[in-house]
This record gives sequence, structure tokens and C-alpha cells, in this order.
Amino acid sequence: MPTRNVVLTERQEQLVETLVKSGRYQNASEVLRDGLRLVEQREAQDEGKLKALRAAGRAGVAALDRGDFKEFGSIEELQTYLKELSEKVISRTAE
Repeated sequence: MPTRNVVLTERQEQLVETLVKSGRYQNASEVLRDGLRLVEQREAQDEGKLKALRAAGRAGVAALDRGDFKEFGSIEELQTYLKELSEKVISRTAE
């Protein structure tokens, strides 16, 4: 396993020491490896969210290209539409 030198802030060093002293981890390497696993998980989640957002964006652009959109004459009309739409969705999920 390759060895790396890592510079930690005083706060980070104290956290590592506290976690090791608690017995949860045997040494600093275990703490850092666990932290890297969490970063890896977060990166994977973020990538999934970004992928979904890009797909939604493409779907939205395609809908606009097809002329599949609604126009509202005022903010009140938009608010009414969104309220009715959300009530419809909520009633479907309650079933």
C-alpha cells in the first residue's frame, strides 16, 4: 500500500486523535481511509444527482422544442396552476 504524507490542521489532528483514543479506529490511517470512503460515496451521489439534473434539463429542452409548455399572464396565474398541480400530485400519492 503506498504511503502518503498528509498535512492536517490542528483541529483535524485533534479529531483524528480523539477518534483513535475512543477505540473506534486503531490508528490514524483507518480514520483517513474511512473519511476517504465517505468522500467517495458523496462523489458518487453527487454524480448521480448531476446525471439526473442533466437528463431533466434535456427533457425540458426537448419539451420546449416540441412546443410543450404553458404560458402564464401573471404570477397569480402561475401560483394557482402550481397549487392545483401540487394538490393533484399529493392526492395521488395519498392513495
